[in-house]
This record gives sequence, C-alpha cells and structure tokens, in this order.
Amino acid sequence: MDKKSRVIEIIKIFDKLYSDADCTLDYKDPLQLLISTQLAAQCTDARVNIVTKSLYKKYKNVYDFANADLGELEQDIKPTGFYRNKARNIKETCRILIEKFDGKVPDNLEDLLTLPGVGRKTANLVLGDVYGIPGIVIDTHAKRLSNRIGLSKNEDPVKIEYDLMKIVPKENWGKFCHQLVYHGRAVCNARKPKCEECAILDYCDYGVKSIKKG
Repeated sequence: MDKKSRVIEIIKIFDKLYSDADCTLDYKDPLQLLISTQLAAQCTDARVNIVTKSLYKKYKNVYDFANADLGELEQDIKPTGFYRNKARNIKETCRILIEKFDGKVPDNLEDLLTLPGVGRKTANLVLGDVYGIPGIVIDTHAKRLSNRIGLSKNEDPVKIEYDLMKIVPKENWGKFCHQLVYHGRAVCNARKPKCEECAILDYCDYGVKSIKKG
C-alpha cells in the first residue's frame, strides 16, 4: 500500500478516535495563540496554559506586551523555560505587529515568518486554527509519529512538513496534525509506544516490525 493510501486509512481511524482533536493551547484571539505557541517551545502545552491564565489577565493586548517591562515579563513567563529569549521575542514581536501590521497578527506565512521567535510550526498553527488556512504543523509528536509510521524518513521538521503535504489531503492538514498529537500522547509516546493497543498498527512500519519481533 502506498503512503497516500495508508494516510487515508489512518485518517478514517483517527476521525473515529479523535474526532474532536484541536489545538491544546488555551487562547481567545490570534495574538494569544501566537504568544502561547512561542511559549510552548521546549515546554508542554499544559504548563503554558497554567502560565497564560494569569498572563493574559495582566497583558490584555498587543500594546501591553510591547510596552511591558522586560524583566517583569521574564518573571511572568519563567516557568515555561528559556524565558529571557521568549520574553525578548514576544516584546519585539508585538512592537513589529504595531509598527508594520496595525497591531494585528498577519494572515499569511510570509509575514508571520518575519516575526521574532516565529517559525513554520507556529505560523502554520496560527494560519490553520485562527484563519482557516490549511497548514501542516510539525511538533515533536508529529515528527516522531511521521518517522515511526513511515510517512517520512526525514528528521528536519520542514522536510517532514513537505513530505506530509504530498500525501495528506489538503482539507485534512490541520486536523491530522492535531490528531497525531493526540495519538502521540495517548498511545505512541516517545519512550515506550503501546503498539499492542494501537488502532493504526497495520499501517505503521515501526508497529508491524515491533509486533513481529515480539
């Protein structure tokens, strides 16, 4: 079975298991999602959500973040790790949003990628979840599962993104990546995947090999 056919079968199963798969970061507007995704680098979504619960009460808009005291902002986001870089990027991002984009989060990849601390993963997430523009979001779960299943042999997230774009139907791009996250957390975890419990075992290179070995 070729990769495209395998993906179609996997999507059918995922649509039953994770029909409500969505972004697990809490946000109320495009700016909040943009900042939360920046904070999520090297940090769990759960921890980010704890931090942003009070953060977004203190900093209510792009101007609050742009004018924030850097040292204070660092302390406010410290639990997410790499807080000095993140605080600097967030403050600078918001300054640029005000200066170049009328305080609004851009709705295209090219402009989003000009913002400090914003890579393709963050940009595609914002485009898909806020603006409904299909994109492939490659986080640690999507990378791990794409490699294990056999959908991509690449390690570079950008190359994996392009590999998936070729085999995943465009209308499924955003949701499929969210479903990979859900499946990665529930079944296909990093250290010890539960292959014997996996509903997509028949379509997974790693799973088929591990069961045969067992």
